[in-house]
Amino acid sequence: MSGLKERYLTDEHGTKVAVILSLEEYERLLEAWEELEAIQAYDAAKALEDEVVALEAAIAEIEQSRQSAP
Repeated sequence: MSGLKERYLTDEHGTKVAVILSLEEYERLLEAWEELEAIQAYDAAKALEDEVVALEAAIAEIEQSRQSAP
């Protein structure tokens, strides 16, 4: 991530204990994280190799099951 300014809070021993980010940097990191999660969810769903059903067919099947339920 270019342009990321590394700033840290340290304890009395000089050990890094926290990171300081600008709001812009924080929001950019959140967006990247959300995108990565979406990609991982897509990859996991694709790995299941479940049968693909068209939206219209899925809706029709759900409606049919609702009508036949007591």
